[in-house]
Amino acid sequence: MLKLRRAVAWLIDFGLVVAVAWLLAVFTFHRITALVTDVPELATRGGLDLLTSRGDVVDASEALGLSLWDKAVLDVEEAFGALVVVTFLYQWACLGLLGRTLGKGLLGLRVTPRLSRHALRRAAVTTAADVAVYALACVLLIEGRLVLSVLVWAAAVLLFLGNALTVVLPGRRSLADRLAGTCVEGAFQRAGSTPWGSAPQG
Repeated sequence: MLKLRRAVAWLIDFGLVVAVAWLLAVFTFHRITALVTDVPELATRGGLDLLTSRGDVVDASEALGLSLWDKAVLDVEEAFGALVVVTFLYQWACLGLLGRTLGKGLLGLRVTPRLSRHALRRAAVTTAADVAVYALACVLLIEGRLVLSVLVWAAAVLLFLGNALTVVLPGRRSLADRLAGTCVEGAFQRAGSTPWGSAPQG
């Protein structure tokens, strides 16, 4: 039952991450649209490129296209970076201040011990497993580093599975719990009992 509650709690928290990702995607789309539809800016930049290329229209057009591409790529990379930062801050703030994320709170779970160093480490590992390594793989892909991107994607999948599947092992602690020295407890336990019939490890 506790495993099911943890899974549902993770889905709620990950749903929040997806919502933030969607908002960032919409914002980034509008940034890129504004970039390529700003006719006066494009005309000015294209004219300057044409002048500095000494009348070479092909070279000036290529320079303008590359400049637009670089700015669009930077906008996308900034969105991925913002997603990682927001996810980390959400995890860290919730765990450090409340001892639980929104999903865990709704499902009656808490992370112990609630110390800042534990919250920091757990937030870092959770963010890496859920978002950061995938974001790095996507950035590498849009940078044109296909082979490295595929390798990072494989590492991201392994890290995600390593974090999630360790919950079913003896001790029932995720990789984030093991590295941070924390455990997830049900808030609705009898007094004096410990989760899963074993003493919390810290």
